[in-house]
Amino acid sequence: MKRLLIILIFLPFLAMSQEKDSLLLKRNESDSRKSEKTTSNKKLTKSDSIATIDQYKIISLKNDTTYVDTSLTIQKEYKFNYLRKDNFGLLPFSNEGQTYNRLQYSLNSVSSYPQFGFSGKHFNYMQVEDIKYYNVATPMTELYFKTVMEQGQMIDAFITLNTSERLNFAIGYRGLRSLGKYVNQLSSNGNFRFITSYNTKNKRYFMKAHFTGQDLTNGENGGISNLSDFEGEDPDFNDRPRLDVYALDANSVMKGNRFFVDHYFRINKEKTNNNLFINHQFNYENKFYEYNQPTIFTQISDDISDRVISRFGDSYNSSNIKDKTRYNRMYNKVGATYENATLGQFQFFIEDFRYNYFYNRTIINETESIGNLLSDEFNIVGGQYIYQKNNWNGRFLYSNSISNQKMSNLDASASYKFDERNNIHFRYQNLSKVPDHSYNLFQSSYVDYNWQNSFENEKINTIEVAANTQWATAALNISSYEDHLYFQDTNANFDVLTVKPLQYSKSINYLSLKVSKEFKFGKFAIDNTFLYQKVDQEDDILNVPDFVTRNTIYYSDHIFKKALYFQTGFTFSYFTKYFANDYNPVLGEFFVQNQREIGGFPTVDFFLNAKIRNTRIYLKAEHFNSSFTGNNFYSAPNYPYRDFIVRFGLVWNFFS
Repeated sequence: MKRLLIILIFLPFLAMSQEKDSLLLKRNESDSRKSEKTTSNKKLTKSDSIATIDQYKIISLKNDTTYVDTSLTIQKEYKFNYLRKDNFGLLPFSNEGQTYNRLQYSLNSVSSYPQFGFSGKHFNYMQVEDIKYYNVATPMTELYFKTVMEQGQMIDAFITLNTSERLNFAIGYRGLRSLGKYVNQLSSNGNFRFITSYNTKNKRYFMKAHFTGQDLTNGENGGISNLSDFEGEDPDFNDRPRLDVYALDANSVMKGNRFFVDHYFRINKEKTNNNLFINHQFNYENKFYEYNQPTIFTQISDDISDRVISRFGDSYNSSNIKDKTRYNRMYNKVGATYENATLGQFQFFIEDFRYNYFYNRTIINETESIGNLLSDEFNIVGGQYIYQKNNWNGRFLYSNSISNQKMSNLDASASYKFDERNNIHFRYQNLSKVPDHSYNLFQSSYVDYNWQNSFENEKINTIEVAANTQWATAALNISSYEDHLYFQDTNANFDVLTVKPLQYSKSINYLSLKVSKEFKFGKFAIDNTFLYQKVDQEDDILNVPDFVTRNTIYYSDHIFKKALYFQTGFTFSYFTKYFANDYNPVLGEFFVQNQREIGGFPTVDFFLNAKIRNTRIYLKAEHFNSSFTGNNFYSAPNYPYRDFIVRFGLVWNFFS
């Protein structure tokens, strides 16, 4: 929170220093033609200089470039949330800044390298691919603000500037504090990022780099312990703090720092039809996950009995559990790239990946000994071919381990652009993935949450086809999983969770089809997204809803002599019932359960959004139908979904 206070102190001075009318942003062709006419009739002075929107570039790690967009669209409405992206297929928990349950399994991003684990804590953790780089004509500031559920707020403050055409700096901080509606549900999160990019005057050397410091803290109440209190009609329990929860004082903390550099140098002095580059990428990251629970035992009162339980079973401690898992990794990639104007790019590379995943103790009991360290080094060789010419864009990558630990990755994709409104994309990926660390080693003060395994690599085959056309947008995903790793509750007692990692020896086949289409009728529009999923498996391991839908009907118009543009409407969301994964805060992971279904409840949101100059204002009544459709809405078997709430926020861009 100290970083947030510093940014809040200085942001008003940054805003005051920017003149309102010093910049004209042209958003369409008519503005562009008007600017050209003005330029031709009048010699521009320094004070009359005009910066066009294409001079405010947002660049991904793969050099895909977009431009700053201050328009108000229905897609911006979908992205106005904590993750700052469309979260269709994700089901948020009741408080902002908590985890998400997955409704769409194909959203999983998979790497062949072993990851830290604790995947339930990584939805709002910024990865390397989430960091964007900038090149701007003048300093640009963006402020994001949104109210939360109770006693707090969320802000995302960001500023970027070019000290010259070749050197850019950017700094940002996303901070959140929200008490939540239920007992012990506080979220207090922070994501700091410092970003820079540089290229030499002769454009032989290019560099992107960033530093991130992230801390995510959540109260972990374990869900409500008596579902009948929540689902019943007793108005006393509409005051959500009256509902009993499994843990009154538990919390989890994940912190991580990352240093990242990606750069390359062209060997030949002048760029020609044949060029040779040397590439290097460096990534060092350290993290830890900590679960704290001062009070272990909980008193449960329901229709069955009054009893005292330990939610996660027996423990070595009678109180004050403090489990801490530490992790660091270092990644280096060195390669050489040959570029031919006709043939494309050919790259050969070597990767070195090493990690330490560890605890500060060794556990020895009567039956086994649990070590305290996983440490290894991977050496990978591979090649990549990139072709981009006319309407074709293709990429083929293959890498394979030459060290003792085996892994491989084959990733081939191709895109064809018919015209500005129609394109199609194909992708095939074959992965041999090393298990994430928390599957192979975990230590806890809870007796049943200690293990050391040596699981086989997961084998994943995926085919993706995506089409963006003037008629509709569609995406097909077909995947097969061998030796699939998952967590499952092995205890038949619903009050006590004994979650273990398991590996499924049989095949799992998964299919998803997602279709989106917007229909416009004058100033009215209907935006529809439908998702169909099907899983072929002998046992219920990979569980997803068959259907997920989001439908928005809205009205758009200008008022006040076109000084204000607004959109207002309703969004309907629904998914069919299924055995959703449950959440375990000790592990920071979701686990398979087949005892309780969730879903089958509609949510309806009303929104009113407006745009004034470069400011977008958002007002939403979320889940306003909750009071008259029954309390059967859940994000996970013991975690209720969000109640009706009215929230306000804005996104404000400054240009100077």
